[in-house]
Amino acid sequence: MLSLDLPQNSTSGSIVNNYRILVVEDEDVIRDMIVLALEEEGYEVLSISDGRAALNLLQQEEETKTIGSGFDLVLLDLMLPQINGLDICRCLRYQNNIVPILILSAKASETDRVLGLEVGADDYLTKPFSMRELVARCRALIRRQGFTNMSSAPIRKFRDIAIYTQECRVIAHGEEVNLSPKEYRLLELFMSYPRRVWSREQLIEQIWGPDFLGDTKTVDVHIRWLREKLEKDPSQPEYLITVRGFGYRFG
Repeated sequence: MLSLDLPQNSTSGSIVNNYRILVVEDEDVIRDMIVLALEEEGYEVLSISDGRAALNLLQQEEETKTIGSGFDLVLLDLMLPQINGLDICRCLRYQNNIVPILILSAKASETDRVLGLEVGADDYLTKPFSMRELVARCRALIRRQGFTNMSSAPIRKFRDIAIYTQECRVIAHGEEVNLSPKEYRLLELFMSYPRRVWSREQLIEQIWGPDFLGDTKTVDVHIRWLREKLEKDPSQPEYLITVRGFGYRFG
């Protein structure tokens, strides 16, 4: 059996992560429990019980993926109808699909764990498992993938703003803009995920780190400073948009 110890800081309906997770699990009870736990954390969750259907969906998503779309994480059981989880892993990695994969399996031997990681999984969690641990591993994998995406492209452009990541330079409206390190990292994060909504708490975790003990209002202050440097009219921003009740988005 799985543990229903949902994270104590969960507040159903109040968290917006804007991350998409695919759960591929053929046992109805386990699948429903996982979906519930992740939705409690604010993730958008899609679940599938069939291996072939999951592989087809992931391939379609990859073919049509744009910036900010696609799945951010796949939770993958190994014993699935039609196509097993190991073959799904192999196929995705052969096709250069880099979506993070967390294997969930009752196979707990060292050989099974090593095999799962060698065929392309990013993490391996054996059943039975705690929902608290599952959610924590999901957070870690998504956070790790976010930093990987941010560092993969040397230049990002959006309308009249360009960021040169290898030089830590920003050009806005044809002129170079001097940003503080925190302002630069905020802009880099926003431009890595255009139109994705970020809560203050998520921005704090990404930019200031999970050990930050200050006030979340510091996010608002840095956003205001960025607007003053990037927007033609900071009182009517075109780039750094406030999404009332949720946080901020870029573009």
